[in-house]
Amino acid sequence: MAGTGRSVQAPGSARSVLLPLVLLFLLATACRGTDRRQAETLPGDDHAALDVMDSVHVDLTGAGASLPYPLYARWFNEYAQVANLRINYLSVGSGEGMARVSRGAVDFGATDVPMTDTELASTGRRLRHIPTVIGAVAVTYRLPGVTRPLRLTGPLIADIFLGRVRRWRDPRLLAINPDLTLPDTTITVVHRTDASGTSFIFSDYLSAVSPDWQRGPGRGRLVAWPVGVGAEGTESAAARIRQTVGAIGYVEVGTARLLRLPTAHLQNRAGRFISPMPYEMASAATAVLEKRTAGVAGGSADFRVSLVDAPGAASYPLTSLTWLLVDPDALGPVRTRQLADFLRWAFFEAGEIASSLGYVPLPMALSQQVLEQLDARATGTR
Repeated sequence: MAGTGRSVQAPGSARSVLLPLVLLFLLATACRGTDRRQAETLPGDDHAALDVMDSVHVDLTGAGASLPYPLYARWFNEYAQVANLRINYLSVGSGEGMARVSRGAVDFGATDVPMTDTELASTGRRLRHIPTVIGAVAVTYRLPGVTRPLRLTGPLIADIFLGRVRRWRDPRLLAINPDLTLPDTTITVVHRTDASGTSFIFSDYLSAVSPDWQRGPGRGRLVAWPVGVGAEGTESAAARIRQTVGAIGYVEVGTARLLRLPTAHLQNRAGRFISPMPYEMASAATAVLEKRTAGVAGGSADFRVSLVDAPGAASYPLTSLTWLLVDPDALGPVRTRQLADFLRWAFFEAGEIASSLGYVPLPMALSQQVLEQLDARATGTR
């Protein structure tokens, strides 16, 4: 997901305390309305961070999605203490992550948007999608005085973002929220303007639940939003929602929790209103992945799969995988082994870190398939 060029470098023990503070500072700054622009040239704060750390040896470099950024920050920092392997990661957005790994500017990219076959072929590389964790997108809003979660259906969200539902006391909203006192306020839609994995997940969901959305704006990292105000980057979107009475928008669940934004309960395919909690996210992933990966050899599995609008009574409908983009041939066996060892630690020893930040660890079978692929490339057996 698109980010703001944030840098996470896993240094020695002296910085294990600084990294979480830097993350909190960046998010707090966004809450004061800072609108940082995504660019190839890093903003001043990031240059400062890199200047402080430029003497630290880096083993692997990566760039891309913001959805997993809070988790990657913790993982990379703590793994440096365990294995003395330093990984530098820039949160610059899924699209930029794809671009940088495609031209060999980083060792791995990170994306919440699976690349198409055509996109993969155009890179001239053998990029593999390596899932790392299950995340989700939250629909959030600012409705002063509304203290209980708002309920929303997929078609209703689509009509709000299409501009067909314009006020919070619309009869359709009142009908599914009889216990809430909704204000007679204009709805202000907040959407992303940058190439965003979060936007892809959100628009993928809207395309799945609304034929009108699918025929109209459709799914993509960049969407021609019919109505609303734009924000570049996840922190700017969150800040705009917080500052605008009557606003509704979408952010990563981790960001919503960190900033204490209210999250709507969404109606799933079973008709139940579900919150983006770990069990509900895991249920969505399990419902899709068990069928997708059953009986597939680890070396040949294609992990590009959408989890939105998943079946199952408990499934949260805005769930997604997030991936690393890796070309083991370009990395070579040594660095491929380093990456495989890091993921083995992340999957089997650091799952609690993911859970504490609002993510869901991969199912065991999927984790094993991912590692089989990388292990085979590291040893040259595939």
